[in-house]
Amino acid sequence: MAIERKFVDQNMREFRIKRFVEENVQRVGLSDVKLKKTPLGDKIVIHASRPGLVVGRGGASIQLLTRQLKEEFNLDNPQIEIEEIEKPDLDADIVAERVLNTLERFGSGRTKSIGHRAMADTIRAGALGVEIIISGKIPSMRAKSWRFYQGYLKKAGDIAVIGVDKSIKSVTLKSGAVGIRVSIMPPGLVLPDNITLTEQLVTEVEEVTGQPEALETEAIADAKPAKAEPKADKAKPKANEKNVSEEQSSETEDKQ
Repeated sequence: MAIERKFVDQNMREFRIKRFVEENVQRVGLSDVKLKKTPLGDKIVIHASRPGLVVGRGGASIQLLTRQLKEEFNLDNPQIEIEEIEKPDLDADIVAERVLNTLERFGSGRTKSIGHRAMADTIRAGALGVEIIISGKIPSMRAKSWRFYQGYLKKAGDIAVIGVDKSIKSVTLKSGAVGIRVSIMPPGLVLPDNITLTEQLVTEVEEVTGQPEALETEAIADAKPAKAEPKADKAKPKANEKNVSEEQSSETEDKQ
């Protein structure tokens, strides 16, 4: 139980650090934040699509963020490392942040165009499937939410929990609160119901020449066992023996 509590505390601490970074560093394309223990102290790895905005001019932003993290979470000699996301269109957190920033910039009146553009960019990047749901106070809308869906996306099973990248974000606009939920199935994901044939087995059939009827009779003769020869009928010769005896009796009478 002590080991399980340790893992839970570690994940909760990483979650709070990620929320803190999101609140203090805006529009950097933040994907994930990892906390690692090193001999020199605590190491914080920030995955973002715009690492230059995290660093700031002359490193001012990253120095300020380091001091704030040390004071807020009581970290031991914190060191921030930034890793750039190579394909931001395949990251659910970055896609949701882009939709959120676009809604803040242009308003909720362009919800359909914003959703279709984000969906097209994700599919163009190579995703197997994507689903973007925008719900809340959106004008000129009958339903409570807009759903943008394309491709193939798992909704149940182990693949839906582990393989599908999901993100949920919210923003407050002039019309009211709006929520964004993004689900992306990345390329290269091995699906259990996807079966491919690697080899094709070919059987060679020998061609047999000849008449089909003769071949059938030969095959039947080879298949059936040889029958035993029928025994001679012993009842039939009795009639012949009677005739011979009558002839012998007539000959004796003539001689007399």
